[in-house]
Amino acid sequence: MSGSSGAGVQARAVGNFSEQNHTMSLVWLTSLFFMWGFLTCLNDILIPHLKNVFDLNYTQAMLVQFCFFGAYFIVSIPAGALVKKVGYKKGIVIGLAIAAVGCLMFYPAAQIQMYWIFLAALFVLAGGITILQVSANPYVTILGSPRTASSRLTLTQAFNSLGTTIAPWFGSVLILAGATAGLTGAELKAQEAQAVQGPYLMLAGALLVLAVIFALLKLPRVVDDEIPVHAGEQGKSAWAYPHLVLGAVGIFVYVGAEVAIGSFLVNFISESHIGNMSEADAAKMVTYYWGAAMVGRFIGAAAMQRISAGVALAFNAIFACVLISIAMLGSGKIAMWAILAVGLCNSIMFPTIFSLALKGLGPHTSQGSGILCMAIVGGALIPLVQGVLADTIGLQMAFALPVLCYAFIAFYGLKGSDVKHA
Repeated sequence: MSGSSGAGVQARAVGNFSEQNHTMSLVWLTSLFFMWGFLTCLNDILIPHLKNVFDLNYTQAMLVQFCFFGAYFIVSIPAGALVKKVGYKKGIVIGLAIAAVGCLMFYPAAQIQMYWIFLAALFVLAGGITILQVSANPYVTILGSPRTASSRLTLTQAFNSLGTTIAPWFGSVLILAGATAGLTGAELKAQEAQAVQGPYLMLAGALLVLAVIFALLKLPRVVDDEIPVHAGEQGKSAWAYPHLVLGAVGIFVYVGAEVAIGSFLVNFISESHIGNMSEADAAKMVTYYWGAAMVGRFIGAAAMQRISAGVALAFNAIFACVLISIAMLGSGKIAMWAILAVGLCNSIMFPTIFSLALKGLGPHTSQGSGILCMAIVGGALIPLVQGVLADTIGLQMAFALPVLCYAFIAFYGLKGSDVKHA
């Protein structure tokens, strides 16, 4: 069990920059966390929307998350190499530009009305976000005291959650609740498909503006420290650290569980024996799921200054298992609010697992960050598996899969995050 909440990242900011410069850098980095949270959570609205437009089953609809988070697996390692070569700042600019291209691709996808083009657009968008993740997450852990790295990353992730909280409402109003009165058949499908064009054009514009801002900003240059490597550790890579490997599994199951729950919320809440409401109204309820994560991250950022990161992680994971079990076995408002409350448990998980896994990696920090971001592919695979379960054993019982995921996270917090030195 870890006795500290710090990441222990052996890297530093170089150049003549004061603490105030570091604070301003964190402010701008926080805007990135907000933006990619917003874009990622918008998938929860796209899934039921495209499911209706293209008459998909749950498994087919989950290809949205499969393509989006599959990009993390494919792009993360090259992104880590790219960031190591061009630097964190240029990596951020490149990531923003690629994400903007992905958003622009939604326009022809909606015009042509082909599902695979939507999936391709999501892959490109996620590729850009992956580069942002590889650049920004270690940047935040480095700009300040290693002892409070988990707290600092949790705070920036709170603004990521602000984006995920706003996105469902945004999607509900501009995508799901589009004006389709009087339309039927092909005209209705065309109108529904084109409902995504305006919102994603606006998002592309915002990403390009951010890219220009970061290109012009003067940020501290951050490098991995050249730490002497002991003779017995020559050639050692990040893969040689068990707590990193288990941390990658933790990121895999955490992102998978969080995304799977979010992906099914609209359909789950709209069912007659749960929330009994329209998809547009159910989408607004998703705001509470992500909003709870936001509130929890602000609380966690303060609490984890004093509480062991591993203990906090295990506590939240166990509580998540209890809440999901209530949602699986219950009905009505109790089941609905139980599944929404899982968002509060999710609050500290990603930044805590990430910082615990990077602890003590030294010059292998960049590689470790790439491995952890690659593990975000759990968001592609676990929702897809839950989609198969939903098509076979029912939507409500399919939530058994996230319970297993949180059980592993509890183990990682209590035992798996211990750093074992060679």
